[in-house]
Amino acid sequence: MAMTEFDRALVAALQSGLPLVPQPYEAVGAMLGVSAAAVRDRLAAMLASGLVRRIGAVPNHYKLGYTANGMSVWDVADESVDALGAQVATLPGVSHCYRRPRRLPDWPYNLFVMLHGRSRDQVVAQAQGIAKLLGSACCGHDILYSTAILKKTGLRLRSHWADSA
Repeated sequence: MAMTEFDRALVAALQSGLPLVPQPYEAVGAMLGVSAAAVRDRLAAMLASGLVRRIGAVPNHYKLGYTANGMSVWDVADESVDALGAQVATLPGVSHCYRRPRRLPDWPYNLFVMLHGRSRDQVVAQAQGIAKLLGSACCGHDILYSTAILKKTGLRLRSHWADSA
């Protein structure tokens, strides 16, 4: 699916995120001169076609009081990691959960789970719960705590994108 002029305008309108108003699709539609239904329908089509991979919220955990943020890394048996990872992903306090290749001999971990807590003790308690869920399929883990807040951004279109396409 090729991007239309409307698609470009829609992505440009959403580059900074949805407006923080009670009816954000209506607000975006008003900016573009279309209905909220047209905005939702086009976003759904862009998702279905793969033109857009996902639409998601990116909370600022620090502003919400979750200042102990740790990437827990797990060495999980390869034959179990997908099924167990799917279970871990549903746990409270988990915002990201994904599988990555091991980098042996220095990095044995293949399951990455981002945990958020108001204290490191809370994060450790969450990790203990994960360890219990993983059981004997887990050979080891560690927690890497955030030391800086990184700015997250979504899709950006260059202003001259249409000219270079």
